[in-house]
Amino acid sequence: MRGFAVAAIVIALTSGSAQQPRSLVGDRVMALTRETQWTLVSSVPIRFRTFHPQGMVKIGDTIFVSSVEVTVPTKRFPAPVNGVDRDAGEGAGHLFKMDTSGNLLADVRLGEGSIYHPGGIDYDGTSIWVAVAEYRPNSRAIIYRVNPQTMRATETFRVDDHIGAVAYDTDENILHGASWGSRRFYQWKVQGGSVRGTPQTPRPRQNASHYIDYQDCKYAGNHRMVCTGVTELRVTQNGTPFRLGGMELVDLHDGRPLHQAPVLLWTATGLDMTHNPVWVEPAATGIRAYFMPEDDTSTLYIYETESAASRGFR
Repeated sequence: MRGFAVAAIVIALTSGSAQQPRSLVGDRVMALTRETQWTLVSSVPIRFRTFHPQGMVKIGDTIFVSSVEVTVPTKRFPAPVNGVDRDAGEGAGHLFKMDTSGNLLADVRLGEGSIYHPGGIDYDGTSIWVAVAEYRPNSRAIIYRVNPQTMRATETFRVDDHIGAVAYDTDENILHGASWGSRRFYQWKVQGGSVRGTPQTPRPRQNASHYIDYQDCKYAGNHRMVCTGVTELRVTQNGTPFRLGGMELVDLHDGRPLHQAPVLLWTATGLDMTHNPVWVEPAATGIRAYFMPEDDTSTLYIYETESAASRGFR
């Protein structure tokens, strides 16, 4: 699978121009169930080529989307070589800045050489954090901070693993990362925008949840993160996959899910809405979610939801 583009769920720091606590989003995600009704608010055509979108952050009325442009696809080896199962391929990493009408405002390139796959992204109130990795598991990654006004990217540290998504705990100044398919969790202490001490790859914690592979995660207050993603189910090994999307609230202290719910939304072609970038923010009675699952010619799908439990969080 794609390395944890982590469909981007994106937790709200802002709703329109008014700042909202991240914890409100986490609380309202706890109200989601299989019976939750999602109402389509609008579908916005994106007016530029998006390649393979990965993560999303919305700051006010500006949207930031990470994406990987693949120029030479990876090829699998007959047997693993030096711990990896495929070659590096070739490509370029992008962080797009666009408005809510789908117009491109800026495009910054991220990565170097074989490290060209940006994943899920998060915003700490000052900088956007982006992990850019090789497009293969068990590889390498560069962690960047990006100024959302100037789009200037600063390399922060490097990791000896594919980091597919990050979430920034603004209460403890800890950056959390997840590996390809979100099977391993990492964390790094941050001071003054930099990782404290020599950035060695820490011992990871194994992900106890196997319901979905997270494609993007964002901090949700109270030492929690919200993640969205997808699992592909096949009746036979070579059969057509059925893609089930979902949303989870994860405890950052032990890496275990606090709440899990499927997101029963698909595009007209059968692509799950949480396939890649997702942003979630508070709405009047529940949550508003921004989905951008399609490659190259993308649409921004905006849905709102309300459940009986969500009325208690108005």
